[in-house]
Amino acid sequence: MKLWKTSWRFLSLSLLVFFLSGCLGETNLTALDPKGPQSEWLFDNMLLSLYVMAFVTIVVFAIFFIILAKFRRHPGDDEIPKQVHGNTALEITWTVIPIILLTILAVPTITGTFMLADMEPDPEVGEDTVYIKVTGHQFWWQFDYEDEEFTAGNDVYIPVGEKVIFELHAQDVIHSFWVPALGGKVDTIPGITNHLWLEASEPGIYKGKCAELCGASHALMDFKVIALERDDYDAWVAGMQAEEVEPTDTLAQQGREVFEEQSCIGCHAVGGMGTAAGPALTDFANRETLGNYLENNDENLEAWIRDAEALKQGAVMPAYPESELSDEDMEALIAYLRSLSID
Repeated sequence: MKLWKTSWRFLSLSLLVFFLSGCLGETNLTALDPKGPQSEWLFDNMLLSLYVMAFVTIVVFAIFFIILAKFRRHPGDDEIPKQVHGNTALEITWTVIPIILLTILAVPTITGTFMLADMEPDPEVGEDTVYIKVTGHQFWWQFDYEDEEFTAGNDVYIPVGEKVIFELHAQDVIHSFWVPALGGKVDTIPGITNHLWLEASEPGIYKGKCAELCGASHALMDFKVIALERDDYDAWVAGMQAEEVEPTDTLAQQGREVFEEQSCIGCHAVGGMGTAAGPALTDFANRETLGNYLENNDENLEAWIRDAEALKQGAVMPAYPESELSDEDMEALIAYLRSLSID
């Protein structure tokens, strides 16, 4: 009875986890809806493994119940059943069957491993292959398009239908770069360079996460992969490469002065200027989120500037209370940030 209760609880918990996992589909943070060749291979291999395990489970349980019914002890059976040892046919059978099943799993696994490790450019694209240097920080992602000579933060753009090669680094601790809908995860490790390639089969926004516990705000270390058709991608690149346009709005002009006076440019690059100590702010106005998880609206933006660490534990951005940044300067600064758009 105790075994039955334990089994029932395990089954109930498994079913609950299974149904709750369906909620991830709405966030696009799932490996069960592949949108690229790498994720499709992982999904197909996962299904193959499930089919093999299901086959083994069904056969084992079928044999178990047959034996349980056929050879159970009946009332009046006082003699010990005849003992049979060294059945060569059975030993060969239960040795050969696992070898066959392992071979079925091994062949696609080995070929797929070589496919995932192939970092050669797409021969059909040639010199236009996109290379992106990724650096994991606590708790944001830096994307350097070194060939195009600009930096993006938290949102990474790629062209559809092309192999994009990522060079993975970490600034502080171990992180793990993972876009479930497009491919598997690869760690970013301080002092070690890893590589990963991804390809999106259709335009869309694909959510990514850090899959390695990296600190207090690990759960908030999200990013987006935005896949565009090649023409749209080239237009985005041109916009990111362009020098910053002076804001025409008077309030935004005042905000730009505040941005420079507060030395924000020392951490946040805009239009190619500044460093990448913090996420680049070029095209900031078109970002959906702030700090990777907050809705990008004026209220959240002010709260973030006032005290980012209060909203995202471990964030190293300095606080700007009213004693250091007046409400008027804050209003102007927000207006300037809202003017940062490449459209």
